[in-house]
Amino acid sequence: MDKFFTYRSCRLHYTDCGEGAPLLLLHGWGCNTTTFNTIRPFLEAHFHVLTVDFAGFGQSDEPHEVWGVEEYTQSIEALAKSEGVERPILIGHSFGGRVSIVYASRNEVRKVILVDAAGVKPKRSFNYYRKVYTFKLLKRLLPLLVGRERAEKIINERRAKAGSSDYSQATPMMRTILSKVVNEDLCHLMPAIKAPTLLFWGERDTATPLADAKRMEALIPDAGLVTVAGAGHFSFLENTPLFLRVVESFLSKEMKK
Repeated sequence: MDKFFTYRSCRLHYTDCGEGAPLLLLHGWGCNTTTFNTIRPFLEAHFHVLTVDFAGFGQSDEPHEVWGVEEYTQSIEALAKSEGVERPILIGHSFGGRVSIVYASRNEVRKVILVDAAGVKPKRSFNYYRKVYTFKLLKRLLPLLVGRERAEKIINERRAKAGSSDYSQATPMMRTILSKVVNEDLCHLMPAIKAPTLLFWGERDTATPLADAKRMEALIPDAGLVTVAGAGHFSFLENTPLFLRVVESFLSKEMKK
């Protein structure tokens, strides 16, 4: 069933299906509720599943101001409260993993499944910082040299070539939000997650590398890691049968019989 919920004047879309223990499905950046279509039937047969379009994705409105992981988490907390959801199971992929980490660090949850999750700030090379500061200098000087309109065109072209596809395809507001959230390091919150936590990770994930999973495993008190051979950043889609077997085993006590 499709539903809508308003948070900070932002209309959020979500689906509400199944019965049993509550489970929140939280997608990655650039995705939406349909990303989980292959695994939802199994989950909805055993749980009360809420699958949310984060603000700015799917059928949800864009935020009217620059949100960070905190605001995204607050929107999910508000939605859970409005639905009377207590002690949910969290399944978060990529950016959804960020929100799951913050949520689980300060709310009571049954279990957490982090799938190729973000949350560990990447180590940056000298070359990265050279490019960043060169670009910032270019943004300041170019309008003086070629005029504001021409400068804006050159900067946007350069940004599109150098940036990620997520960045280049986003609206100006979502670009600003993406720039904010990707630099948020959540490692300090991970020790506060008390619920049993499953880390399900693609061996060849380059967006959130396996080293991130190992860092999370070390920081979250009750965490275990399952590595998917040959899989990348969407390991749950690249090996769905394995994902569902692992989830069934991990959540067996919470499943509706």
